[in-house]
Amino acid sequence: MPSTLKHSKHEIIPCERCGTAIECKANSYTKCQCSVVQLSINEVQYISELYDGCLCAKCLFELQQEYREEIGV
Repeated sequence: MPSTLKHSKHEIIPCERCGTAIECKANSYTKCQCSVVQLSINEVQYISELYDGCLCAKCLFELQQEYREEIGV
């Protein structure tokens, strides 16, 4: 009987900020969950100063909001 489980071809890693398991699709960035958060270059710089690894879309959005509050947008 064939297995009904799909095996991911992408790496499952923890979000560096919250620990949620995310499927990293760095080799297929436009299909990655993080690509749904549209960040400005300044927002990317702000986040990259805080974190080195991958973050989930929820954390990226929260950090984007945090940055915008800091600069008064």
